[in-house]
Amino acid sequence: MSPAVAPPEAALWEPRRYKNRYWLHALLLVLTFITASAVGSRLAYNFDRDRALTAQDFVAVFYVLIDPPALVAGFPFALTLISILMAHEMGHYLACKYYRIDASLPYFLPAPTLIGTLGAFIRIRSPIYTRRELFDVGIAGPLAGFFFIIPAMAVGLAYSKVVPGIAVSGDLIFSTPGLLHLLGWMVFPGIPSSDIALHPVARAAWAGVLATALNLLPIGQLDGGHILYAFIGDRHRALSRVFVAALIPLGLFFSLSWLVWAVLLFFFGMRHPKIYDGARMGRGRTKLGWLALLIFVLSFTAAPVTAL
Repeated sequence: MSPAVAPPEAALWEPRRYKNRYWLHALLLVLTFITASAVGSRLAYNFDRDRALTAQDFVAVFYVLIDPPALVAGFPFALTLISILMAHEMGHYLACKYYRIDASLPYFLPAPTLIGTLGAFIRIRSPIYTRRELFDVGIAGPLAGFFFIIPAMAVGLAYSKVVPGIAVSGDLIFSTPGLLHLLGWMVFPGIPSSDIALHPVARAAWAGVLATALNLLPIGQLDGGHILYAFIGDRHRALSRVFVAALIPLGLFFSLSWLVWAVLLFFFGMRHPKIYDGARMGRGRTKLGWLALLIFVLSFTAAPVTAL
């Protein structure tokens, strides 16, 4: 096993002191909670009335934003979703702190989307010199997030109900990833997923599952790309291109959103910093790598959302 060495340019790199802007992290978190609560409020409204999501609901979300009392109904959705996203990002953050890698606190991104946010991220502001550190930082987020997703999905399903045909009665069809299939079969044995009206908490867990699948794509600087690089090194670049190319038929035949992701990843997410380290991952990390693959399989769907 060859020892880990720092790259030649490491001698020229000096740590830079970054000033944490706690006010910005807090502001973005509060704004994301508000936008997610607005979406959650409408989801709760529809759930109570056995209604599926329609185009009118997107307009109604904006009205909720100017009616603060109405936001309260969306708190269960928002709290669940933000807890999952926070767990994911804090997994990365704490792994960075363990290895003394300079990283920011999570930045949340409020946005008028189907879930009220574009997710969250941390900034890693110093180099990572070993594959093991890269692997640990990369996998810590998906593992921590999935640890929160499973109980959230189970509790959400426990509060869900059977409404025949509800999943195909709105303007959008939401996919049923493997984890939802599995837990749904336990809570509603013999009931097809198209007849289950998901409680807002379960819908927040669904959003967390989707985010996990996207992050675990073995491409570029995504979490899955970090994990792949830790195992195969520079061959990661060629495989990243193959996986980006694989998104194109998914976009053509299942969901156009994959074409958007293919373009974004190709132009902005393919480049991965080199790590001059030939150390092997070892048995423990190899098993965790297989676990990450299992989580990806349970989370991935070819058509996350389909418009009718």
